[in-house]
Amino acid sequence: MEITIKPIGFIESPFTDQDEVPIQPSFSEAFGTVNVDVDLIEGLEEIDGFSHLILLYYFDRAEEVDMKVVPYLDDKPKGIFAIRHPRRPNKIGLSIVQLVSVEKNKLLVKGIDVLNNTPLLDIKPFVPEFDIQGIEDTRIGWLTERFRKEEGE
Repeated sequence: MEITIKPIGFIESPFTDQDEVPIQPSFSEAFGTVNVDVDLIEGLEEIDGFSHLILLYYFDRAEEVDMKVVPYLDDKPKGIFAIRHPRRPNKIGLSIVQLVSVEKNKLLVKGIDVLNNTPLLDIKPFVPEFDIQGIEDTRIGWLTERFRKEEGE
């Protein structure tokens, strides 16, 4: 089966080099602009009522696909599905960003963590009652040791 996905716009960011990009939105204070194709503007109706958005995008400048990669927060290779690295089989990225303002088809967001002119695949509203409510006893795998060290445990 072949799946074809057409970008719905692009994301502007201050980052032009992969080495500048924060590793996740929670590590970023940077602003960016989500540009949605003008012919899709109707789909943005009432988006301004949400404080945060989930952006799905395409890692168009990601290097080759690797099933094991050394992640940014460790020095040992991990399976690609156990990390959030761009060298994925389908090169799909996800970020949760803060929506600052909406002007026609342009969304100003804070916490951007993508390269400038990244193709946008979809936008979804972040809704805590859908996205995090009721998730208890979570585990974070190989990251557990890393974050415990940072907390001083």
